[in-house]
Amino acid sequence: MTYATVMVSLALGQSNEARLQVAGELAERFEAAIVGVAAAQFAPPLYFTDGAEAQSLIDQEEASIRKRLVELEAQFRAATKARSDRVEWRGAMDFPARFVAREARCADILVSGGQGPAFSDAFALASPKDLVMQAGRPLLVVPDKVNWLDLRSVLVAWKDTPEARRAVADALPMLRKARDVAVVEIAEEGDDRAAVVRRVTDVTAWLARHGVTATARVCEAVWNQSADQQLGVVAGDAGAGLIVAGAYGHSRFSELILGGVTEYLVTQSARCVLLSR
Repeated sequence: MTYATVMVSLALGQSNEARLQVAGELAERFEAAIVGVAAAQFAPPLYFTDGAEAQSLIDQEEASIRKRLVELEAQFRAATKARSDRVEWRGAMDFPARFVAREARCADILVSGGQGPAFSDAFALASPKDLVMQAGRPLLVVPDKVNWLDLRSVLVAWKDTPEARRAVADALPMLRKARDVAVVEIAEEGDDRAAVVRRVTDVTAWLARHGVTATARVCEAVWNQSADQQLGVVAGDAGAGLIVAGAYGHSRFSELILGGVTEYLVTQSARCVLLSR
């Protein structure tokens, strides 16, 4: 397995430098095609007018969006021209998450920026929270503070779920290039420790059969730390440049609700995260 096509989702109102750098690195490492994608939709103001004045406002805003998409294409092509000889751009006037998730059918992996805790504009930004639930492809979340894909140490945040199993399989190309890989499960209160050890050992044995040398580690839950807080501590102690994890969430009243750990992973700013749903 390899990554033959890398897709990078660009945002209109957010820095794209980090995600372009990492997406370019991926394309170069795996000799992959790279596809840039962006979309935005006109957001009507809270107090809207009508008639000719309304149409003039719509025309101005849509022209501004088209201009910004042209600028993003130029930024994308400039950042990737030396990374791959197969470069493609896709832009549209559309809701960003919907457009990017649809276009992701052509990619093996989707690269996105991270998301801050503040409200994000669904008219101008394909949120990683939406993409991980809708795209059907592994999502590599790249915080703005990250300027390269650090594979010297990779942490696999294991939980015995279908999402985690898919994440490890989706991450195999990167895990094969990593220097140190640790498979870590945080044992919860009441867990059979022998069963937890057997789980992480099974995963490292599976990885070994795929050419990845990994170590197994079990951490005891800390009573005064949430799972996401403890995961952050474990990743920091390991010096992890990448976390691989399953994404957990569900749709409730058409609103995407993520679990606490997944929410943490898409909003933290220290390291890249590969998520699979």
